[in-house]
Amino acid sequence: MDVEIQINNSTGANARFITWAPSSCRIRVTNPSGVTSPTATVRLTATSTATGGQLVFRRGTTGPFTNSLTLQLAINGTSAQFFIAGRFGRPSIDNGDITIEARRGTTLVGSVPVMVRVRKNANNLTPGERDRFVSAMAQLNNQGAGRFVDFRDMHVELALGQSHGHPAFLPWHRAYLLDLERELQAIDPSVSLPYWRFDQPAPNIFTRDFFGVADQFGTVEWSPANPLQFWRTDSMLGINRLPLFPTNTRPPGLLNETQTLLDRGSQYASFRDMEGNPHGFAHTSFDGFISDPATAPKDPLFFLLHCNVDRLWAKWQRRFNRFDPAQAASYQNNPSAAPGRKLDDTMWPWNGLTGGTRPSTAPGGPLAASACVTAPGPQPRVRDTIDYQGKVAALSTLGFDYDDNPFL
Repeated sequence: MDVEIQINNSTGANARFITWAPSSCRIRVTNPSGVTSPTATVRLTATSTATGGQLVFRRGTTGPFTNSLTLQLAINGTSAQFFIAGRFGRPSIDNGDITIEARRGTTLVGSVPVMVRVRKNANNLTPGERDRFVSAMAQLNNQGAGRFVDFRDMHVELALGQSHGHPAFLPWHRAYLLDLERELQAIDPSVSLPYWRFDQPAPNIFTRDFFGVADQFGTVEWSPANPLQFWRTDSMLGINRLPLFPTNTRPPGLLNETQTLLDRGSQYASFRDMEGNPHGFAHTSFDGFISDPATAPKDPLFFLLHCNVDRLWAKWQRRFNRFDPAQAASYQNNPSAAPGRKLDDTMWPWNGLTGGTRPSTAPGGPLAASACVTAPGPQPRVRDTIDYQGKVAALSTLGFDYDDNPFL
C-alpha cells in the first residue's frame, strides 16, 4: 500500500512550508496493494532533526492539536483532510528538516518533508539561515539589474503619499514586505524575512558577514564572502549607513516593545501613531540612506526594520484581538479618505492604477503569488492585510508568522 500526502492541499515541493497557523492537508491511497478491506488505518507522525522544527496534527478545523493522528482512508483513492501547524517555539532552521510519516501498522506507506518557515529575530539566525537570506537578497538585487529595482521604485519620494502618514501605513508595508518575501522565496523557498528588533542590542546583524560594518564616513564594508558587497541601487554601488549609536547596544530614544504595545492603547487609531516612535526613531538612529523615507529601501536593512514594525503590529493585534476588519478597533476606516486608504480600497502599486493622487507609474505589477496560500491575491486591499493568520477567515492567512507570536 502507498499513500500520497499533500501539504497545503498541493503535491508541489514549494507548498511544503507551514507556520503557526493551521495548514489544510490531504492524504489518499494511491496503491491499495495488500489491503483487502474497503478502508485502511494509517497513523501520521512527524520526525525531525535534533535542532529542526516540529509540527502538530489536528483532524478538523477545531479542537486540540496532537503529536500524531490516526485516519481511516478509503482504498478507492478518496482524499481525507487533516491539518498541521508548527509547534510554537520550534521553527525549522533548514528546508525539509521535518518529515511527516504515514504508517500502516509498522510499515511506512508514505512520507513528505516539511519546513516550519517563520520570520525570526535576525540577531539569532544560524549562520546557514543568515547566509541563505543574504544570498537571496543579493540575487534579487543582481548588482542593480534584478527584480529588486521595482521594490526600490515603490518607495521613492513621489510614492510616499501612498504608504506614509495615514492609517494604511501598516497595511501598505505589510503587503510590501510580503511581496518582497515571496520574491525571495522564489529564489530560495527556505528563506523568510528576518526582523531587526531595534529595542534590543543586535550585534550579530552589524557584522561584515551580515549587514556590514560602517567606516567613519558611513560606507558599509563587507567580508570577502558576503554577496551584498555588490549591492547596487540607483546606479550606485554600495550602501551608506552611519550608526548614531554603538551597534552592540540599542538605539536611544525609541519606545521599547512593551511601551509600543501598551501605551498606545487598544484602538488602531491610536496604535498607528507608532509610525513616529518607534518606527521613525529607528530610521533616524542612522545617517545615510535609511534615515530618509525616500532613500531608505536603498539599504536592505530597511526591510528588517520594517519587518519588526510589522511584528509589533502583529503582536498588538494578538494582545487586543484585532484581526477582524469589520471591527472599527482593528482599522481606522474613513469613507472619505483618499484612494488606497479605505478598508476596501486596493493599494498602489499592485492595483496598477496611476494618476490623480497616485504616482504616474506602478512598478512591480501584481503582488507575487504563493504556493502555500491564496491570500491576499494579486491586487491586495487594505482589509486583506489585517487577518494575516486567518483567525477570522481561514482563507485569509498570508503565509507568514513571527517566531515569538503564536497562533493560539
